[in-house]
Amino acid sequence: MQNTSPATATDFDVTSDWHVAAPYDFLRRLRHERPVFHSEHLDAYVLTRHEDVRAAYGDARRFSSEGSLTISRSLAGETRKVLGDHGSFLSSFVANVDPPTHTRLRRSVSRAFTPRAVTAMEERFRRLNEDLLDRVAPQGGGDFVAELGHVPSAKLSARFIGVPEEDEEFVKEHVKDWFMLFLSPQPPDRQLVLARSFLEYLDYVDKLVASRAAEPRDDFTSLMTGLIGTELSHREVVELISTILLGGNDTVPNQLGNSVLRLLREDAWPLAPELVQNAVEECMRIDGSSLGSFRYALTDIELHGVTIPEGSLVPLSTDSAAHDETVFPAPEEFDLGRGNSDAHMTFGYGIHFCVGAALARLQLRTALEVLGRRLPGLRLVPGQPLAYRKSIVGRGLPSLLVEW
Repeated sequence: MQNTSPATATDFDVTSDWHVAAPYDFLRRLRHERPVFHSEHLDAYVLTRHEDVRAAYGDARRFSSEGSLTISRSLAGETRKVLGDHGSFLSSFVANVDPPTHTRLRRSVSRAFTPRAVTAMEERFRRLNEDLLDRVAPQGGGDFVAELGHVPSAKLSARFIGVPEEDEEFVKEHVKDWFMLFLSPQPPDRQLVLARSFLEYLDYVDKLVASRAAEPRDDFTSLMTGLIGTELSHREVVELISTILLGGNDTVPNQLGNSVLRLLREDAWPLAPELVQNAVEECMRIDGSSLGSFRYALTDIELHGVTIPEGSLVPLSTDSAAHDETVFPAPEEFDLGRGNSDAHMTFGYGIHFCVGAALARLQLRTALEVLGRRLPGLRLVPGQPLAYRKSIVGRGLPSLLVEW
């Protein structure tokens, strides 16, 4: 499907740059003409309208989350053999199950994300950003993604989980590998490399859980490990830890990079303090780091004159929903005064609204405040090629060269 464009495409094309960078002409045509779109490329029925995406999030009786998060069905036979029982990793993660299992898991993990606990992390995250800038600011420039955007979030997640500082780089690299293995299609030979990396990472998390069971500390791993045998299984704790580390090492930093690029391109840097909160929401709306979620149809579903057959994969395009002109007037315009920017569904919706959303928002808000104050002259290095990494589920920049 090479050489397609969003203006002429007849299907999704995850091999193209536009699929992540600028799919909106294509998504607009789908919303207007084929709001329930059967994609041969994805072998799925895609929902693109805001009202339909939101309704599907809230309808677990027809749209199941069970097994929807991974694309492990695309793994080659040799890869499955290497993974063994771990080929269905994330099968018991909270975003990948339906009630009542979902209710039990969410209740347990929510203990660590109380408003008081999230607020207490603000000063720690602010300090991480300040310390990083003390070291990096004298350079006068660098790669925002590698040197500024990812480091504080990854460190906060590591400290929250209880990962020792000396293991942070190991975790960062292995989290990236398991994301690519389970959430991004890879050729068979690459799958094997990623699978071995994943098993090494899984062994690390297993040992971390065991160490906290023997000697609890004041961290998330200890809190969750204390629930093994009563509320949670060992595997559930391992998967909770792994996905929270993914958020800190991938999702939140990607959103920060997307947001900074948008603000610089719109000549909106630095932000006035009173605009930061809405800027966070508008940036997530227009350049969300999550492109959507997946569901399976539990029965034949009739919608807009189309029958979604039972068992079909149903991608919920939150990226399209965030550009739905019936909800967001002039959706392609970046508007810091937009009154409903937070109606995006980058964090999901309903019972599957991200349990860490408040912490993610706090991180984005704090990072933009500190960066704007410390680097008011931040600007893009001219002439650099800008491209998002290719992905079915996420939007992120592999590099963003800046100077100040």
